Amino acid sequence: MNEIMFIIEDADEGGYTARSLGASIFTEADSLDELYEMIRDAVRCHFDEAVLPRIIRLHFIREEVIAV
Repeated sequence: MNEIMFIIEDADEGGYTARSLGASIFTEADSLDELYEMIRDAVRCHFDEAVLPRIIRLHFIREEVIAV
């Protein structure tokens, strides 16, 4: 596996959640900078060095509501 993708969403209680596609990895954080570090740490913990993905791709999903 050369890369892994995460879906990033705003958490209901504030902050962000990240869920990977293709692996059972979930993490959350209060800020984007903290989330990036949490994702890196989770990926390093989940994979052995021999199969560690070299690229982490983030896909942000944001729901916005505007008035008519």
